Amino acid sequence: MSTAKFDRAALDAMLVGLRPKLHRYAARMAGSTVEGEDIVQEAVVKALAAHDGGAAVERPEQWLFRIAHNAAQDHLRRRQRERSRMTEADMSAVEDLSASAEARLAAATSLRSFMQLTPAQRSAVILVDVLGLSLHETCEVTGATLAAAKAALHRGRAELKALASAPDEVPAPKLDPEEERRLRRYIDLFNARDFDGVRALIAEDIELEVVNRTRLHGKKEASTYFGNYDRVSDWALSPGFVDGQPAILIRNPLADDAVRGFMLIGWRADEVVGIRDFRYAPYCVADADIRALEG
Repeated sequence: MSTAKFDRAALDAMLVGLRPKLHRYAARMAGSTVEGEDIVQEAVVKALAAHDGGAAVERPEQWLFRIAHNAAQDHLRRRQRERSRMTEADMSAVEDLSASAEARLAAATSLRSFMQLTPAQRSAVILVDVLGLSLHETCEVTGATLAAAKAALHRGRAELKALASAPDEVPAPKLDPEEERRLRRYIDLFNARDFDGVRALIAEDIELEVVNRTRLHGKKEASTYFGNYDRVSDWALSPGFVDGQPAILIRNPLADDAVRGFMLIGWRADEVVGIRDFRYAPYCVADADIRALEG
């Protein structure tokens, strides 16, 4: 696609079509579907700003992945500064050993396992084995040399194979009793369709995001959100965890109670100050480690 034909409408359409793939990359880089969505949102903002600023774009899809890659790297650097525990491994040139077995393994690997790889290994494995890019396209996205990309891919694949054969000793997550009390109260009111009761819990300065749809600010705007749930019956809420975070699971009672989305709630004492609703972001559900709250 030439730069002249790549107008804003074409970019908007491409972002809609590519968003699940961009999220799949970002979530595996961050080890979290929620942080992956944060990275995608940052990448979208940067892509739109660059386009509106007159950026020359020869290969739009690779350009968008490069922006997402850079946003993911920025995110990891910020997290590294906060946690001071992520390191890069030394790399050397090896032969590419691409095969369908590696692709199947990478696609089935949990986000938590990807976090055992270095960022360079993670990026190479995701781009080649999960998203199907060639090594040359991977180099274009990451800025790595061909030798470095091959090395990262080889070592990343070897590490994933080792992780796949190791026992999973991750303990089941648990909720703090106070947090469980608040979460269950919110869920019980919601399931009873007592939306006046739910509204009474939310703060005047609440920030509410329906991911991939809209953002609402303040209690007056946010109050309209609950009416949308009141008009439909394809949901029931239950407590659980998403990538280890306390969450509200949105189940579909019309489809075998399958999890169709989730909500993250931010609290200030007993007031709800933040809601992130992932009902309309099915690509996040597909990659998330979702667990029901035991008991």
